[in-house]
Amino acid sequence: MSALLDATLSHLRALVGYDTRNPPRDIGTDGIFDYLRNNLPGFDVTVTDYGAGAVTLYAVRGQPKLLFNVHLDTVPDSPNWTASPHALRVTEDRAIGLGACDIKGAAAALVAVANATSGDMAMLLSTDEEANDPRCIAGFLKDKPAYDAVIVAEPTKGEAVLAHRGIHSVQMRFTGHAGHASGEQKPTDSALHQAMRWGSAALDYVEKQAHERFGGLTGLRFNIGKVEGGIKANMIAPSAEVRFGFRPLPTMAPDQLLHTFRTLVEPLPVAFDELFRGDSLPAGDTATAEARRLAARDLADELNIPIGNAVDFWTEAALFSAAGYICFVYGPGDIAQAHTADEWVALDQLQHYAETIYRIIDKS
Repeated sequence: MSALLDATLSHLRALVGYDTRNPPRDIGTDGIFDYLRNNLPGFDVTVTDYGAGAVTLYAVRGQPKLLFNVHLDTVPDSPNWTASPHALRVTEDRAIGLGACDIKGAAAALVAVANATSGDMAMLLSTDEEANDPRCIAGFLKDKPAYDAVIVAEPTKGEAVLAHRGIHSVQMRFTGHAGHASGEQKPTDSALHQAMRWGSAALDYVEKQAHERFGGLTGLRFNIGKVEGGIKANMIAPSAEVRFGFRPLPTMAPDQLLHTFRTLVEPLPVAFDELFRGDSLPAGDTATAEARRLAARDLADELNIPIGNAVDFWTEAALFSAAGYICFVYGPGDIAQAHTADEWVALDQLQHYAETIYRIIDKS
């Protein structure tokens, strides 16, 4: 085991030991942040609390051109863990613990590199990525710090991901007229019937987008996640609520998609609210997105980081891209291990990530 990997695992053991599950969003400025402050000597460190468990640590040494971003919050653990999720277990080839893959392993490597080098370096560590409420990045971007590019850590198997889907979550409501269900019904009578017709039309529409492509991704991802309404089988439903989400390609216009989903059937829903919006990576119209993708590709080549395929999952790299930064996603681990019981990251990927960051910082 290399000294750099050994140091990374030491920090990872400590980071996994701190409970940063999100929800319940019970994260303050002490705990894991006290540990990080104490292990970043020579850095100017600023800790900011945005409320509701959203905290950032911004650490800068020298005048770096790159910013490394990692989230420290994790999903809740499931009952299927075979040991304590907050006690790191290291085997011959993997490190097992809650957040080890997504994505405290990268944070631990950055801290290890920070202590093994003296070059210019900047890190933004945050705790609200799993909350669908990106206060941390939004707060940081208000001052628009000057960086040439941002590298966001997520599990990408040690490859630079230049593009991913956006993500949108919508809640809508239909209304009808309560009554006895024995008689003939007009299309507007039952709110649940309206919701069912909408769902059928939405699925047909999504199927027609299967030919759309961008960077190895195909089609429009779509899911009806929740339908509620009605009272009983012999009563016409006076109201119905639908929650759905969709994940567009970077070339798809989300506002146009929202308009399409809202107007698929008559009568229109009486309420239609976008609960969360995450832009695609790269952000921008078709021309701008492609220019940003090419710039990110050139940077990855310059840093000698292999380039991987676009991915379906969303990351906060899109927020930095929308703010105008060159940005790509890069980290150790496989997304297939994220959010699972006995979550783990491969030691060889963790070591390679740490060595790559070391090489980048050591040159600065």
